[in-house]
Amino acid sequence: VGLALEHHEDSSSLGSDSELNGVPPYRQTDRYGFIGGSSPGLSLGWALGVSWPLRALFWVKVLCRKGIPSSLRARCWPLLCGAQAIMDRNQGKYQELEEAPGTQQWLETIEKDIHRQFPFHEMFLSPEGHGQRGLLQLLKAYTVYRPQEGYCQAQGPIAAMLLMHMPAEQAFWCLVQISERYLPGYYSPEMEAVLLDGEVFMALLRRVCHRAYKHLQKHNVGPMLFVTEWFLCLFCRTLPFPTVLRIWDAFFSEGVKVLFRVGLVLVRLALGSGEKLRDCVGVVETLEKLRNIPPEQLQEDAFMAEVHDMAVSHRDLERHCQVKLKKLRKDWPNFGQRLGQRLPNAKAIFDEQQLEEARCPGKGGQTGSPFLIPEIVVDPPPREQRRKKPDTRGKTFHMGQRPTSSLVQGHEEGEEPSHARRKSTPYLETYF
Repeated sequence: VGLALEHHEDSSSLGSDSELNGVPPYRQTDRYGFIGGSSPGLSLGWALGVSWPLRALFWVKVLCRKGIPSSLRARCWPLLCGAQAIMDRNQGKYQELEEAPGTQQWLETIEKDIHRQFPFHEMFLSPEGHGQRGLLQLLKAYTVYRPQEGYCQAQGPIAAMLLMHMPAEQAFWCLVQISERYLPGYYSPEMEAVLLDGEVFMALLRRVCHRAYKHLQKHNVGPMLFVTEWFLCLFCRTLPFPTVLRIWDAFFSEGVKVLFRVGLVLVRLALGSGEKLRDCVGVVETLEKLRNIPPEQLQEDAFMAEVHDMAVSHRDLERHCQVKLKKLRKDWPNFGQRLGQRLPNAKAIFDEQQLEEARCPGKGGQTGSPFLIPEIVVDPPPREQRRKKPDTRGKTFHMGQRPTSSLVQGHEEGEEPSHARRKSTPYLETYF
C-alpha cells in the first residue's frame, strides 16, 4: 500500500454544526476543530516522503511512532487495524445496521451520553448537527451488530474520535476491530478483561517503578481507580489531543502494549520520586496527582519518546496475564471464561485476515484472491539408490506455488499427492 504523505493543515472542518444550524460560520478553531484552540499541545504537521507496504512491520512501526499526518489518518488507521478489509468484505452491512430499529433501552442510554463527547469540538456542538446524529447512529449500529455486549459508555469518546477523522462506515468497523481484536472483553458487561489488565499493570509497575508501586499499595489505591478510564477510553479523556493522536497511531500499529507503556510513564511522571510523593498523604491526593501532571511533561514528542523507551513487550504481557488469570480464578473459578483472543499488533491482524480469506474465499460477496505460498514436494530417489539412512542425494525437489485454500482442504491421510493435484506448474527441478 503506497501512500504519498503530504503536509496538510486544517483550520476547521467542512459542513460543521455551526453551518447546519444557522450560527455564524466563522469561529476560531485549532487545526483539530476545537473551539478557541481548546486542545493543548504542539502541532503534529510534518511531511514524510516515503511509501510503505503493510507487511513491512518494522517500517510501519517506525513511521507510526513518528506520527501519521492528520490528512492520512483516515486511510492509515483502517488499514492498520484491518477495518478496511472487513468493510470491503461486508459491503452494505453498515447501512443495514444503521437502518435497523435497535433496542429502545440502548437508544435512550446513548442519547443521554451523546452531548458529553467532546462538547467543545465544533463537530459535536449541536444536538441536531451531523456530529451527534452520526455518533448516535454509529453506536446504535454496534448494539445491533453485537447485541450480547450492547453499549458501553467508554465507546462513546472512541467512536467520536474516529468520526473526527473518517466517514461513519469506516469509523464503525474501526470500533469493531478495537472492541474485538485489540481489546476483547473490555466493553462487555462483566469487564473482566479490564480487571485482569489492571492486575497486570500493577505487576509491571512493581518492576518499572517500585517506589510508585509501594506508595499505591500503602494507600490502597487500586488500579481500577485510574487505569479503567485510561484504558477504556484509550486516553482520549486524559491527555492533550495531539498526544492522544500519537498514542493512537502507535496503538493501531503495535497493539495494547502501547496502553501499558503510556500508563506506566504517567505513573512514573506523577509518583516516581520522593519529592512528588511528599504531598500525597492519601487516596484523594494520589489520584489528584495522577490527574494533574504538568502539561509541559505531556508534550507529544518528548512524552512519546519515553513511552517507546519503556521496556514492556507483548511477551511480558502474556506471561503476567497467565499468572494473574490463574490467581483470579482461585477466587472466581469462572473468571475469564469468555475472554477472547487479543491480537498483539497490526501484523497479527493482517495475518489472521489472510488465513480467514484462505479458509473462506469470497466471504461477504467478494471474489476470493488467495495469496500464494511456496510448496515443496520431495520425490524419492530410484529404488536401487535407497539406503537405510535418510539421504538427500539423488532426490528431485519440485518447487511451485499453490493457493492457500489447498492448505485448508489438504490431502487425505495416506494419500500420495499426484502431479495433477499438486498444481505446481511450472516445476523448478534441482538435483543434489
